[in-house]
Amino acid sequence: MITIMLVDDHPVVREGLRGMLEAEADLSVIGEAGSGDEAVALARVKQPDVILMDLRMPGLDGVGATRKILAETPGRRVVVLTTYETDADILRAVEAGASGYLLKDASRAELAGAIRAASRGETVLAPSVAGKLVNRVRNPVTQVLSAREVEVLRLVATGGTNGDIGRALHISEATVKTHLLRVFNKLGVSDRTAAVTTAMSRHLLE
Repeated sequence: MITIMLVDDHPVVREGLRGMLEAEADLSVIGEAGSGDEAVALARVKQPDVILMDLRMPGLDGVGATRKILAETPGRRVVVLTTYETDADILRAVEAGASGYLLKDASRAELAGAIRAASRGETVLAPSVAGKLVNRVRNPVTQVLSAREVEVLRLVATGGTNGDIGRALHISEATVKTHLLRVFNKLGVSDRTAAVTTAMSRHLLE
């Protein structure tokens, strides 16, 4: 029997997943968590074989929870199950140690098969995700941030608004937005939080 823990901040999603998975004779859901922090605490107690992890949750996100869980209990297998498939999300999850990355449109058979594979130590990726990773390896990002873009991103990391950043750097809010759009494009992300976390993981803000 493969034991599973579900991590998602939407109860209806967890309920649906539980129903799908427990229809499989060899799969058993032994715990549910609605946040990253709750997932870390519950994994410590339940010690599931495989954890299905949502990415975006209030507080500690799925990547942070994955990193903490695997640091505390290295034998666990974490499979990300999300609606997001940006390059930055995928890379952050893989770098945190996730064994797989699936999208929420996966069928019951695909999900069950991925859990079984992950429990055996195999890597499982949705086809579109695998394609993005292969493309990233073949075409690595070579663009670097300019000194001004780094300044803007550092101020974003401290919680500054566009207005705050503009006043600190003596530039207009429109110019701040332009710098941020260029940063997003270079890092392959779509929001401020992802830009900061990605830049930090690549040691661009040190």
